[in-house]
Amino acid sequence: MKTPPQSTRIPSQGSVSFLTVGEAADQQRLDNFLHSRLKGAPKSLIYRIIRKGEVRINGKRAKAESRLNEGDQVRVPPLRLTDNSDKPVASAELLAHLEAAVLYRDEHLLVLNKPAGLPVHAGTGMRLGVIEAMRCLLPDYPGLELVHRLDKGTSGCLLMALTGRARKALSAAFREQQVKKTYHLVVAGRWPRRLQRVKSALQRQPERSGERRVEVDAEGKPALTEFRMLTSFAAATLMEAKPATGRTHQIRVHATESGHPLLGDDKYHNATSLALSKQLGVRRLCLHAAALQFNHPETGATLCVKAPADEAFKAVLARLEAGG
Repeated sequence: MKTPPQSTRIPSQGSVSFLTVGEAADQQRLDNFLHSRLKGAPKSLIYRIIRKGEVRINGKRAKAESRLNEGDQVRVPPLRLTDNSDKPVASAELLAHLEAAVLYRDEHLLVLNKPAGLPVHAGTGMRLGVIEAMRCLLPDYPGLELVHRLDKGTSGCLLMALTGRARKALSAAFREQQVKKTYHLVVAGRWPRRLQRVKSALQRQPERSGERRVEVDAEGKPALTEFRMLTSFAAATLMEAKPATGRTHQIRVHATESGHPLLGDDKYHNATSLALSKQLGVRRLCLHAAALQFNHPETGATLCVKAPADEAFKAVLARLEAGG
């Protein structure tokens, strides 16, 4: 089937534009589609124009999570965006670091050991993210897209599709909870062995200064995280977490609600976790996506990719082992 041409014209001040959804974007979320097409548009702007109904799919209002179909027409309102000619270029050092961090790659997908501190995509206050840098590294793959996201401070397994077909299949696997995610985290205090499941609904709060925050709320979306203690130290615990759902900041909020915030978390914390993080000299969020298991979108074979923790994460464990 012939793929309809996909508009690359960026909306400008005073004009409405229409973007045609091509084969590579079939079944992609509306917010992700716009983020990849509207270069220079912060996430807060994209969500705002969707929420206000200024973005329409085939003439109808839509939500950020709405799925697109090949051939759809997406209406975009007049926007004032950064000139693409001024877009940042990934440094040779960053590209070399990311190339060395590829854990698995074939012609359909790749899994990257995402560095802590690097956002998955550009946004408010950040002109360059993993996906923009990877597109510089792999210019021959126009279908390169994120399949899921990790917080800026989180390191570890990040899955990306190299083709529209792979992205569609892998995105469906995430929605249907067929992907097994395993995280390692360091929390303040001694986690009780009996606490193995946290099931608390989560609600995203309105963004402030581009920052997201999530709170436990009975009216929110269901969320379940399974926890297992790996190593208990005098003042902290190394944990394994397996989120059954994929809510924003889920592991961090569930751990904090349980009285044991993650070390290095400057958003969800208490006095104990802040003091211990300072004492240990923690300089990153102690959350690492250690493994990802899923079925290959083409062969159906089960893939289990594991990511080694970085030196900063290991250093925290070494200090705790030595007695803090």
